[in-house]
Amino acid sequence: IRDCMAEIRRLGIDKVVHNVAAAGTPLLGVCVGMQAMMEYSAENDGTECLGLLPGKVEYFGDDLRDPASNERLKIPHMGWNQVEQTVIHPVWTGIAQSSRFYFVHSYYVEPANPELIAASTVYGFPFTSAVAKGNVFAVQFHPEKSQHVGLKLYENFLNWNGSL
Repeated sequence: IRDCMAEIRRLGIDKVVHNVAAAGTPLLGVCVGMQAMMEYSAENDGTECLGLLPGKVEYFGDDLRDPASNERLKIPHMGWNQVEQTVIHPVWTGIAQSSRFYFVHSYYVEPANPELIAASTVYGFPFTSAVAKGNVFAVQFHPEKSQHVGLKLYENFLNWNGSL
């Protein structure tokens, strides 16, 4: 995230993102893009992020365990996992509850306000896998690697006007 944020700032993309969000234009963050929207990330000994959404990004840890089996879970969390939608949102239209999306990440978002959570996923514990606020929607998973449900999510985003 340190290098990502440095390039975002160097290129002036931070201002563009804030302007797009303020204008009411639909804005989508994917994976590290979701993490960059938060205020702060623990990655790289701490990195200030865009602050578009209140919250922080934390590391899963080196000893993450499955609560049922106590089996150690691999980090990064990589592969297919279920996404539990927690809000009705235009971007979820036509996507079944508990659909599987493809994840690759070692860090997860902790929103400061639970009302921002649009979906959660379990990997050792429940974590936020999507956030939504106004015209902003962001996901931790990779829609482009998630076959039909991922393509549907992108289609829904492209057809969304930013209002709820």
